[in-house]
Amino acid sequence: MIAEQTGRPAAVGGGASTDASATIEQQVALARHAFSSGRTRPLAWRRHQLEALNRMLSECAPRIRGALMTDLAKNEVESQVTEIESVIMEARTTLRNLERWTRDRKVRTPLVLGTARAMIRREPLGTVLIIGPWNYPIHLLLMPLIGALAAGNAVVLKPSEVAPACSALMADVLPRFLDADAVQVVEGGVEETTRLLEHSFDHIFYTGNGAVGSIVMAAAARTLTPVTLELGGKSPVWVDDSAQLDAAARTIAWGKFSNCGQTCVAPDYVLTTPELVEPLAQAISRAARQMYGPDAQESHDYGRIINALHTERLAGLLDSGRAFLGGDVDVADRYVAPTVLLDVAPDSPVMQDEIFGPILPIVAVAGLDDAIDFINARPKPLALYGFTTRDAVREQLLRRTSSGGVGFNLVITQLGVPSLPFGGVGGSGMGRYHGEFSVTTFSHEKAVLHKRPGTDPMALARPPFSWLTRKLLVRG
Repeated sequence: MIAEQTGRPAAVGGGASTDASATIEQQVALARHAFSSGRTRPLAWRRHQLEALNRMLSECAPRIRGALMTDLAKNEVESQVTEIESVIMEARTTLRNLERWTRDRKVRTPLVLGTARAMIRREPLGTVLIIGPWNYPIHLLLMPLIGALAAGNAVVLKPSEVAPACSALMADVLPRFLDADAVQVVEGGVEETTRLLEHSFDHIFYTGNGAVGSIVMAAAARTLTPVTLELGGKSPVWVDDSAQLDAAARTIAWGKFSNCGQTCVAPDYVLTTPELVEPLAQAISRAARQMYGPDAQESHDYGRIINALHTERLAGLLDSGRAFLGGDVDVADRYVAPTVLLDVAPDSPVMQDEIFGPILPIVAVAGLDDAIDFINARPKPLALYGFTTRDAVREQLLRRTSSGGVGFNLVITQLGVPSLPFGGVGGSGMGRYHGEFSVTTFSHEKAVLHKRPGTDPMALARPPFSWLTRKLLVRG
């Protein structure tokens, strides 16, 4: 809908959303008009948006922490570090490097082209759709937004309805700080997402599970829209006898039980040799008790499962093995205890799909070769972790397995390095982002060739062809 007086799409509440189909139409139109007007292209606009985003994160930090407590019972320290500061750091890094990451890049030309000069220009794609997940409902919505804005795009954001407090907060505050036409927030569930996917965007960025990722990709295929899919998978951990067991256990326990296990790159299961199973289980149990006390349900630092449905799903996985630690569930409180499972069969339910909860199976294998075979027999994971001091083992894991990323003697923290790409491979996703990779994802790299005055070496390739031309160009 175009407003007659302004010649631009009529405003609909400054970017806030309703459930009406007409409103979604208007919001998409507003974003498209903002991009087509050209105002998102200047670096000054991009800088202003990134600076405003950081102001929003700082000024609204108490409200963000409160929304995360409501949706996920996420403690304030974890919320501040993983959902607020991490995004602020990404925006600051992008601001520092914005001019360098977006400037024209000269490239070499063949001598045969004489005076011609070549360059690559990064230009914004247009209007992009970002669909966020519920497990890190602020971080994983705003991190791709940084790249989209830095590249000069208009953006339609769809926060997850499964984290309703965070969704409502983003719909409220983002239009107050950012360009309320160029950045639209659409709230709602499956119906609203389906309507959004009926529109033709210039890129779709989706974070979530593979089943919905397939739906997003199928919808995008109808209009040949490129997609980035940040999915997940069962991220394995290998621990061998050279590892410092207590240090490895503390790291694994932190990575698995933070955010109640609802992290896409959390350790999903551990592979180790039979003699290390019990000592490792004991060390992880000690680490969990050190973090959350004897009863994690009473700890202010331990979160909750997002809803009762997912709590019941996780409860159904506990029969897959013997609970060495935990195993307690309180559906009404959305509580699943930090759990370590032993005697887990490879074909048991807990070993089929990504667990996405605080249940850690430890599976015994004969050695490294069997561990690699075990990993390779399953879909490619988003992350793979190895706890070892042996260079040869690290090289074997790197060379003989495929995963989105690899971490040695650490978990999850690879996400905090802006110069590393983050993304999956195969069933764990396609595309990558973070740092300059985000700008690349949301840009078109336009090839430009400029012939300057001077001799024309291509004249030889135009007919009529003389005997000399034929002698010079035709071989054999």
